[in-house]
Amino acid sequence: MITEKEVKMIDSLPKDKKIVLFDGVCNLCNGFVDKIISKDKKDVFRFASLQSEIGIAIQEHLQLDASKLDSVILYEPGVAYYHKSTAALKIMKEFGGVWSLMQIFVILPKFLRDGVYNIIAKYRYKWFGEKNTCRMPTPEERARFL
Repeated sequence: MITEKEVKMIDSLPKDKKIVLFDGVCNLCNGFVDKIISKDKKDVFRFASLQSEIGIAIQEHLQLDASKLDSVILYEPGVAYYHKSTAALKIMKEFGGVWSLMQIFVILPKFLRDGVYNIIAKYRYKWFGEKNTCRMPTPEERARFL
């Protein structure tokens, strides 16, 4: 059940930004956030870890079971949300240039794309490692994190 405090947090989200929820202790996920920040020349994205207070509030608002999530989530307030391979592809589409070529994978059935995504998600800590605490943004990045 979403609390009044969480409703206020959701209402305060920037409506003109796309919000990326990511696993704050996952090295692969943090690397993806670094890539997004470096490619986000139009200042499209804001970030929050899945484990953060706002991340949990967004998950509850979207009626997602946080205990079953091992995925990046792209949330467009008031529009839609996406997860797994669809979220990753939509994020990369915003990069433009060569990254736009990744959209070719949209033609694959979602169950195939997500199947590959699920394998990577299952072994991400083993293959890429994990941190003891969530990622802390640098002073330069702080305005991009919720």
